[in-house]
Amino acid sequence: MPRAAIRPRPNPTPPPDDAASTLEAATDGAGTDAREPDPPEQQDASQTAAAAADGPLEPDAAVAAFLDALDHGAPWYPALLDIISRWVAPAESVAGAPRDYLIAGEAFDWLSLAGRLLEAAGSRIPTLEAERLLFRAEPPDGSDEEAFARAIGVAKHRAHLNFQYGVVVEETLLLTAELDLHKARNIDGIRGEPADVTAYERIYGKPLAELMALYVADTGQPLGARVRQADWQAFTYWCSKYRLKTGEPARVASDTRKALALLSRLHADRARPTSFIDPIAEYIEGETVKAE
Repeated sequence: MPRAAIRPRPNPTPPPDDAASTLEAATDGAGTDAREPDPPEQQDASQTAAAAADGPLEPDAAVAAFLDALDHGAPWYPALLDIISRWVAPAESVAGAPRDYLIAGEAFDWLSLAGRLLEAAGSRIPTLEAERLLFRAEPPDGSDEEAFARAIGVAKHRAHLNFQYGVVVEETLLLTAELDLHKARNIDGIRGEPADVTAYERIYGKPLAELMALYVADTGQPLGARVRQADWQAFTYWCSKYRLKTGEPARVASDTRKALALLSRLHADRARPTSFIDPIAEYIEGETVKAE
């Protein structure tokens, strides 16, 4: 089954209580300040310039503003976060291909948007730095989560945390169940459905097919035989809410800690390029990731 990429940020913060419903709502007030109004004859021009310089941005204007900042010598990572803080489109089409950044209206996949902007920038961005950001979530300036939250704004950061906990952590939880099933099958032999399908029943108490039917009934969003990544992420996000709603609180907390433990370990191993230890293989061979 398709999975969201596991893209951790170091030292994850606790899950949020709420989220921005749209990226436009998350950008309200971006770049505004209090000042005396311009004379009437200058208002149209000044407002247009202010919007281009500081205000919310639709995709084409956002890409143009990002490239202009780079061409004028701005450091690329702060410029990237500035554009992301002002981006308002939850989705767009790029060269005929759909790109989704806001999952289920609540979960902001900021690295997908970052990738779209870095693709547009091309050779203006050092390749290694871009890859470390996109595949390891490592900023080039070493800034921490608090600086990241300040840069993109409170509402967008909450929506980002929804994606982290509702999609990334949930996918990692499914991965832990799948790995446990692989370990059991190494001992007992292969039986029944594949481990990545059976993992759903282990986590949610219902087979995958039944969960998908419940999701369609609840959201009205169909899931066919071939599912786009963004649609599968929306299903995963729904599953995370279903687990929180129906699960035993102690089990929910334990499962979440287990997923965070594996996620932290994966991040630590990715940060050590000279390591030849495969944490997934090691887990299957018998080492258990324990919840604290």
